[in-house]
Amino acid sequence: MESDKGSVCVTGGTGFIASWMIKLLLEQGYTVHTTMRPDPENKRDISFLTSLPGAEEKLKIFRADLSDPNSFDAAIEGCKGVIHAATPVDFADNEPEPVVTKRAIDGALGILKSCLKSKTVKKVVYTSSASAVQYSKWQDVETMDESFWTDTDFVRKIETKEFGSSYAISKTLTEKAALEFAAQNGLDLVTIVPSVVLGPFICPKFPGSVNSSLAPILPGIQNQNEWMIFLLNVSMIHVDDLSRAHIFLLENPSAQGRYICSSHTVTLERIVQILATKYPEFSTPTPESLANIKGRKLAGLSSKKLLDLGFKFKYGVEDMYDGAIKCCKEKGFLLLGSTNS
Repeated sequence: MESDKGSVCVTGGTGFIASWMIKLLLEQGYTVHTTMRPDPENKRDISFLTSLPGAEEKLKIFRADLSDPNSFDAAIEGCKGVIHAATPVDFADNEPEPVVTKRAIDGALGILKSCLKSKTVKKVVYTSSASAVQYSKWQDVETMDESFWTDTDFVRKIETKEFGSSYAISKTLTEKAALEFAAQNGLDLVTIVPSVVLGPFICPKFPGSVNSSLAPILPGIQNQNEWMIFLLNVSMIHVDDLSRAHIFLLENPSAQGRYICSSHTVTLERIVQILATKYPEFSTPTPESLANIKGRKLAGLSSKKLLDLGFKFKYGVEDMYDGAIKCCKEKGFLLLGSTNS
């Protein structure tokens, strides 16, 4: 483990991406402050964080909630960098979109105000989403870069029944609000825009993006058909590449604005081919059934801006699935012998 690099705050520490990022930051010699939602009865098992190498000396856990924007002051105090990875996730649209969006924006702006109050924070990295880029009237574009934004009016009017539409609106408006606030207040903030995140995980909960990426071999998955349509042409990133990219942008003084982080765009047919070849113990869809899956194919994503800054990806699509499936088997999320209908 490297020598102390100072303190960094990572919000939403129990999540898939944030927990992996905490692991890397500790390995690289950072002291890490992380936040998790209040747990008055201490029912939540956080041993997957507290047992990380270096955690006993260099990990401090704070209670904070996006619903209480002022609750992040203590976690951010004394930190030189902040990675805001916490976000309300409601792909099934169980809550009204305006409620989700307001909580996300208020929480993000509260965190940025805490950064200004701290007088120590030099850089902020906000974790956005490809859903803040890919949903618009420009459906004939093959590849999108940071100049593209999801058209929230388009999503509201045309895609009111689109799966996960409130998440897309929330992430888009929150990223815009964060960038605007930072510009108005002289705060050094960059946003990272990840595609679908896949790979191994240390958190005990089954990550939503892993769950959806494994839809072809999870016949019991909720909204399976919607996820299969989503995978028709999907951009992906390994969780370790994404976590390293966060730290890279945090440390790079030249980083400015938005950065898409996506290493591969892959078709559903290719995903099924990988799964069928490497994991024959699972039942996969037949070519005939795949031909019946119809829907809008998302544009690919370009990470040229991030790569031009000097970042390098390490992992391929097979690595992503290998890591995810190994973890799923170890944690009991995949049951052998299940078959697709």
